[in-house]
Amino acid sequence: MIKKLSLIALTLVLTTSCVSKKIYTDLEDKYATLRRENRKIIDENAELKKDLLISQNKLSQLQRDYDNSVSRLSQLQKDYEVTKTNLDNLQQSYQALEKNSSSAIAENAKKNRELLAQLEAKEQALAAENARLQKLKQDMESRSQRILELENVIASKDAAMNKLKDAISRALTNFEGKGLTVEQRDGKVYVSMENKLLFQSGSWAVGVNGKQAVKQLGSVLAENPDIAILIEGHTDNDPYNGTGQLSGNWDLSTKRATAIVQILRENPAINPENLTAAGRGEYAPIATNDTNEGKAKNRRIEVILTPKLDEISKLLND
Repeated sequence: MIKKLSLIALTLVLTTSCVSKKIYTDLEDKYATLRRENRKIIDENAELKKDLLISQNKLSQLQRDYDNSVSRLSQLQKDYEVTKTNLDNLQQSYQALEKNSSSAIAENAKKNRELLAQLEAKEQALAAENARLQKLKQDMESRSQRILELENVIASKDAAMNKLKDAISRALTNFEGKGLTVEQRDGKVYVSMENKLLFQSGSWAVGVNGKQAVKQLGSVLAENPDIAILIEGHTDNDPYNGTGQLSGNWDLSTKRATAIVQILRENPAINPENLTAAGRGEYAPIATNDTNEGKAKNRRIEVILTPKLDEISKLLND
């Protein structure tokens, strides 16, 4: 009986090892692809903020041009009125002098023609300035509308991520204070679960409480299909001393991330294309590895939730 159980156990280990290697390879390729997509999203977000700043600067410049044009228009209007008054005075003088002297008439006629030419030039300048002012106003309104649209999309994404964070916090209330934290920063939501909640030392098998926490997290993620889900495994810097399928901390962190992905995939409402598993090993600590407390914090799974920025990309490309 013991020999038969040993044979069955050996067969299961070999089978599991084979499947885990295939899953690991597939997810490693997928991680590379989604890492590039994540980099693209980060670059698009940076480009968006840059575009927003440029647009705001252009709006400020348009406002200054608009104000200057209004001032210039006012001055041209005053000049026009002064010139028209002078013309009226000269015409009156012309009519008075017409009876007295042909030479005076000729001089006044010359001045009259000059003033008429000046008046015509000022009228043309006034019309051109009015047209330029109207164009500046239209450009300023268009720029303001685009900035408003960009700000609304960003605010909508931030509100959606904040709502997602609150939903996750409510779903995982029972696990707060047990090595689980939820926070929002840089437009993303980070769910961090220390290994004491999920795994035994040196193992990638998820415990009962850990499975419950991951499944409750999955129930929230299933209701948010437009969220990219990156699962990162992390370890402390203690060398891995176990034997068997693992080659080190990096391998262990990857298998732990993959184990979380497998639990989330049990929820049919979660799109597998949104899932990525990655192992970071000991190379992304959040605390010192010089203390036991710090090492415990570094041994963790981080679930990083990123919104898709299709709407923003469309606005930037229009």
